[in-house]
Amino acid sequence: MKIFYYVHTGHRIGLDRFRRAAAIISALGDVDITLLTSDFRIASEAKEYGIKRSVGIDLVRNIPQIAHHRDALIFDSAESNPTMLEDMVNFFSVFIRISDDPNEVKHPKEFLISPYLEGDKICKATVVGEQFFEKTEKTIERCFFFGDDDYEKDLEKHLDMFAPHKMDLGLGFYYFLEYEESIAPAFEKRYEFEEYEMMIKSSQTLVSASPQAILENLASGGRPIYLQRPDYSKDFIELFNSLHVRIIDGFNNQELSLALSKNLSQNHHMLQNDTHKMTLFLKEILTLPRINSN
Repeated sequence: MKIFYYVHTGHRIGLDRFRRAAAIISALGDVDITLLTSDFRIASEAKEYGIKRSVGIDLVRNIPQIAHHRDALIFDSAESNPTMLEDMVNFFSVFIRISDDPNEVKHPKEFLISPYLEGDKICKATVVGEQFFEKTEKTIERCFFFGDDDYEKDLEKHLDMFAPHKMDLGLGFYYFLEYEESIAPAFEKRYEFEEYEMMIKSSQTLVSASPQAILENLASGGRPIYLQRPDYSKDFIELFNSLHVRIIDGFNNQELSLALSKNLSQNHHMLQNDTHKMTLFLKEILTLPRINSN
């Protein structure tokens, strides 16, 4: 039985799921996993994140061209529908899905990782890389990280919202040629994609539309502010409310100004490190031979 991990990535959806996959694969350590991504570009960069084997497969329906019947799959994507889910739990000997949907319904034959749900064959966990729980000196007062994707160039359309607040800028992965040069003047200093981890850990206040970046900054002792993009799912709102993370609804300058002025006095909750619990859950499933059962 081979173990595969499929993660949905791309220039329209960013790298949040990939960053989570890197954290999980790192935590599993000695478990032999091949990462499958829906984008060839990040697949070629995966070794920089400690991932030994990665394959770009373009489309989720191409998974059976790489994996075989009775293999195991960890699946992190919102692409599934009831028919696809039924096919997958029957195709793989072990099928583990990661979902951020607070209203998720678990299939009887799957295992589930969720920040909201509890129960049989479910691990309630919020996944963040261990390195982000290391408390770091906050040398960056304010930083903005929109995310790794901006296909519609939304950030460029709203630069006047950010310029007055004297924030640094973290650059994303799927940005266009020369796009960085057009948005940089609205910010104090910019950090390249390769400086992502340092930027996240060193920011006292991180404003971001990336849910994973918010969780990573919170884990490192930062005080993040979440910008809910109109084109992004609202699955994380409930989680961020429970953690007392301030939320800005869309490109609202007034809300941003208010959030920044009150953020340092905001009583953020510490993010619990669920790595050990999640690792035990996955290793028990993946290292024991088994067949699907109801």
